Amino acid sequence: MKQLIGTIKVEEVENEGFATFFDKPILLFCANYFYAGTLVGINDDFVKLENATIVYETGAFNTDSYKDAQFVPGKTVYVMKRLVEAFCAGK
Repeated sequence: MKQLIGTIKVEEVENEGFATFFDKPILLFCANYFYAGTLVGINDDFVKLENATIVYETGAFNTDSYKDAQFVPGKTVYVMKRLVEAFCAGK
């Protein structure tokens, strides 16, 4: 096993990560489902999506809509950040 010797410079970049998508459409690839919506809230544990859908089938990524996406009741959903495996711009 290799050991890391020395120090690593860690730099915090403002408006990176989830903040990049604040007030914009986002697609979250999570442990069990994909969620899409407008990112309107971020805290240490959750992200909040409005007009939220569960995306059962994305279809082609170069189209304007998802092939099968269904609105969640109330159209607001909170997703645990620790379950998000990846995220990108939504449709």
